[in-house]
Amino acid sequence: MSDATSVSQPARILIVGGGAGGLELATSLGRKLGKKGKAKVTLVDINMTHIWKPLLHEVAAGSLNSTDDELNYVAQAKWNHFNFQLGAMIGLDREQRNITLAPLLDEKGNELVASRTLDYDYLVISVGSTTNDFNTPGAAEHCLFLDTRAQAERFHRALLNQYMKTQATDLQAPGQQINVAIIGAGATGVELSAELHHAAQMLQAYGFDRIKPEDLNINIIEASERLLPALPERISGPVTQVLNGLGVKLHTGSAVKEVAADRLILANGEEVPATLKVWAAGIRAPVFLTGLGLPTNRINQLEVERTLQVKGEDRIFAFGDCAACPMGDEGRFVPPRAQAAHQQASLLAKNLRKILEGKPQEEYRYRDYGSLISLSSFSAVGNLMGNLTGNVMLEGRLARMFYVSLYRLHQMALYGLPRTMMLMLSDQFGRSTEPRLKLH
Repeated sequence: MSDATSVSQPARILIVGGGAGGLELATSLGRKLGKKGKAKVTLVDINMTHIWKPLLHEVAAGSLNSTDDELNYVAQAKWNHFNFQLGAMIGLDREQRNITLAPLLDEKGNELVASRTLDYDYLVISVGSTTNDFNTPGAAEHCLFLDTRAQAERFHRALLNQYMKTQATDLQAPGQQINVAIIGAGATGVELSAELHHAAQMLQAYGFDRIKPEDLNINIIEASERLLPALPERISGPVTQVLNGLGVKLHTGSAVKEVAADRLILANGEEVPATLKVWAAGIRAPVFLTGLGLPTNRINQLEVERTLQVKGEDRIFAFGDCAACPMGDEGRFVPPRAQAAHQQASLLAKNLRKILEGKPQEEYRYRDYGSLISLSSFSAVGNLMGNLTGNVMLEGRLARMFYVSLYRLHQMALYGLPRTMMLMLSDQFGRSTEPRLKLH
């Protein structure tokens, strides 16, 4: 097999996973290496389109129409000088340096494209994470999850179906209630609860008046003693006050013991009625990673060095939520956050160029720039950290502005500044002619 740095053979860089980090990496390498013919960059993903995962709670509540903010991988590849392959990785041959993709099937289960292999000189795995239900009895059967756009849209349809069912009842019958339970008070669970309260107000305004906003009972269940346990208490405190003011019921200090069709049973014996149940607690990497012959931890993450190379491998890298990257000397690991994936994508883009130039790689150092929590139109809370700002607490409209800017930075990495500015203008004018809530 020819060496990846051979002058006559451009290096084959294969990226599996088109989430925020993987797509940013493919775009950057395509612009820097693919355009100049220094490498053949290929991105693999199981979907045809990309949507920024932190937006999925807005898709679930109907605050965001996913088709407005999705990006097509084929078009992005054309614009940025890389290739795209649709498929799911199911195997790895390290000696032959190739991966195996599962067959592509149509809606009826018929095979469209047979299983195939893709060769690489350098492989990057960035397949993200899925929700970890910790094998809680009944969770898989009765809970919805928010790992993908399809799952978020499924929850939105279930919510609308509940409203339509109630709206069609006998007008003389008393108003009904909808009980929603969100398991997990991390950023996703907290932000979803606020978006659902906003959706209840909008649905009433659009004529679904058989259920008043206060009749959408939103419950958050958190095993820790407070909301947002992974973030500083100075953030969770204001968030708790806002949610209390919105009437969101908070159940902290007790984990979910069992999930039934119409309720949750907590470890402390409390029972929480629930028509709609969303599991948003904990993460784990996709299970197929454990079958590749690479080192993984108890939540299926690939174990990597600080260069983001998988332990024991020179040509295989992993980053983002699917990788366990050491941080400091205390046995801690980089948290599964969007800012970490963005930082790691930037470092890998630099390191892969260094490898092709025969230069030493740099090690990843996590930089915490703070945390921002959006509570729909009601508020936003967070802190910014940096050399210039120190540690600054933000609330209200200013915090909301910085929260939105995180998505704009992601768009800039994918589209560049001019197109991002055009998208911002398009959002302003386009959404002024659409309902403020997706109603289908």
